Amino acid sequence: MEKTDKHIDYEQIENDLNSKILKITMRIKDHHPELSKYLEEMPVTVPSENDPEITLNHLKSYYESLNSLLEKYNVDYPKIEE
Repeated sequence: MEKTDKHIDYEQIENDLNSKILKITMRIKDHHPELSKYLEEMPVTVPSENDPEITLNHLKSYYESLNSLLEKYNVDYPKIEE
């Protein structure tokens, strides 16, 4: 079965989002471990029983949530230069 261009694009976008999510998650865990508790509280990581598939919209929403969390934290608690 050949993959269509649309399917390949979907996979590429999905891989890109997963990569971004991994990077920002690792940044939070490495540099702001105090925020790790919020990672587990974000409901977009768990698919519902009615819609078990994690879609690109779910991934995008999750990435944006992580990014917002980190940006807000950096604004509220700016890094002090030594």
